Parts: sequence; structure tokens; C-alpha cells
Amino acid sequence: MDIEVLRRAPLFATLDDEAFALLTDELAEVDLSRGASVFREGDQGDQLYFIVSGKVKLGRTSPDGRESLVAILGPGELFGEMALFDPAPRSTTATAVSETRLAGLKNESLNALLRQRPEVSMQLLQALARRLRRTNDNLSDLVFSDVPGRVAKAILDLADRFGRPATDGILVAHELTQEELAQLVGASRETVNKALAEFVQRGWLRLEARAVVILDVNRLRQRSR
Repeated sequence: MDIEVLRRAPLFATLDDEAFALLTDELAEVDLSRGASVFREGDQGDQLYFIVSGKVKLGRTSPDGRESLVAILGPGELFGEMALFDPAPRSTTATAVSETRLAGLKNESLNALLRQRPEVSMQLLQALARRLRRTNDNLSDLVFSDVPGRVAKAILDLADRFGRPATDGILVAHELTQEELAQLVGASRETVNKALAEFVQRGWLRLEARAVVILDVNRLRQRSR
């Protein structure tokens, strides 16, 4: 397990080495192949997970079978933390979108840490607040932004977290299919494909297999507003 990735995670950053070592002794590794789920909507939750490597999508399914993505998460981020505060069934399905390694932490182990180190509670609350803020932004985008604007914003958000320099721009290996990207922005695959084709035609980005290269970040940012 890559302990350094976990050490940099906000939840662990404030712990001294002794407390961090005690906590990591309680972690259990979980390896997932693409498409494998660590839990499903409606399951009972008794632990949270940290992403050591790879990416995980959190999604929901409507009664008629339609799917939407709530978030795409990567190394250092956590999910499943709501079960710590609310024992209700899981509200999303967590699925790997690439080869992924997780570190699972039982709620009872984290509760023991919280009793000893109350300051860790603030880190958890901040993580929940970030998730809530992102959800609020997504709801606003659905109301106020058109599909091309939402696609541009989603690509920029993925670039901020997963992008790396390329010879002619920023490579964003998002690992998503076109259908998953459409679910992320709340639109049909055909409409999202049309928006991507327009961005390519304008020279703002280049499409690759489950990735894009942003060629003109300023133009893309203007379109996202």
C-alpha cells in the first residue's frame, strides 16, 4: 500500500506519526478491476474508503433504470463517510473506472480515533462540506448552464484533479466512456458528443481513448461560465 498517498490525505495530514501508524494498522486493502463495485446503492455501510490509486465513480440509479454520476474521485480522496454519521443504507454505488486500490477503514476504528483525536472530526466535516459544495454547484449548473457549458466545466474540473502536462496542452486521462461522461453532466450521450465535436472543431481540445488533451484552456474556461 502506498502509505505516502494516505499521509497526504486531508484526514490524516494533522495526525502525528504515532497516531497515523496506529490508524494505518487498521486499514484493509481492496483491489478492484475496472467495472467492479465496492458497494452498491442500498447496501448497509460499516466502513469508509480511501483511494490509494485509480479512480472511483459514485452513481445513482433511478427507478426506471437511468444512471447518473454524482462524483469522480481519485487518489487521496475518501468516500463512504456518510455511513459513519448516518447508519442508513448506502445512497450511491461506488464503482472503479480503472484498476483501483482502496484502503478500507471500519467505522468502529475511526470512531475510536475520533474519541482520542477530536480534531480529526473537523477534517471529516470539511470533506463532507466539499462534497456538498460540489453537489450544489452541479445542481446550479443543471439549471443555469447549457450542455456544452457543463461539459467544458466537467473537463476543467477533471483536469484540475487528474491532468498532467503534455507536449501540446494538458492531458486529462479521465478513464470515462462517453456514456459515463454524459451521466456526469446530466445529458444524453448524443448531446455530449456534439459538444465535444464542437470543441474539437474549434481547436480547444483533442479526443483520445478515455482521455482528452486540452489545447486552449482559456477558451474552454470561458465556455464553462
